[in-house]
Amino acid sequence: MAKKLKVGFDLDGVILYNPLRTLRPVASFFKFIKPVLFHEKANAFYFPNSPLEKSVWKLLHKTSFRVADGVTDIKTLAQQGVIEPYIITARYSFLKDDFYYWIKRLNNQPYFRYYHYNKDDIQPNAFKEKMISELKLDVFVEDNWGVIQRLNNSVPKTKIFWISNSLDWHIPYHYKFSSLEEAILYLSKHP
Repeated sequence: MAKKLKVGFDLDGVILYNPLRTLRPVASFFKFIKPVLFHEKANAFYFPNSPLEKSVWKLLHKTSFRVADGVTDIKTLAQQGVIEPYIITARYSFLKDDFYYWIKRLNNQPYFRYYHYNKDDIQPNAFKEKMISELKLDVFVEDNWGVIQRLNNSVPKTKIFWISNSLDWHIPYHYKFSSLEEAILYLSKHP
């Protein structure tokens, strides 16, 4: 029997369907302007500080409004002993309540091994890098191209799968999928 793969999944845009993720390429344009306008560090992910910013951030995360198609396929592969699934999300500490709301919904038939969120509010890519390394994941499934680029450099032994979107069709990438279902199908055929 083949080795069971340790597979991590991002939450928003991967495990949870989020239609706004298609706007990420537009938002990433502002990463070039942001350091000049707001005197922020280049390549740093935004952290909401004020109560108003946190309220807006919480509202934006409500756009992850349902479990994505393909999550039942994760359950099937876990029950078959093909994968050992984990959820790793860079959601900041002030999103803890919404994080646990979704974990409770996903856990009514437990099959994810562990759930990890960014309770210490470190940079999202650094948090994911840390968790991927600690858990010694074989595969990590992510939807944020900026995070993927950083992870490919920092955790080269882990295959990083990209759940892309229609605005990113022009970017070549070996492990690029249009949906979670497509990524899981690939995993089932290439354990």
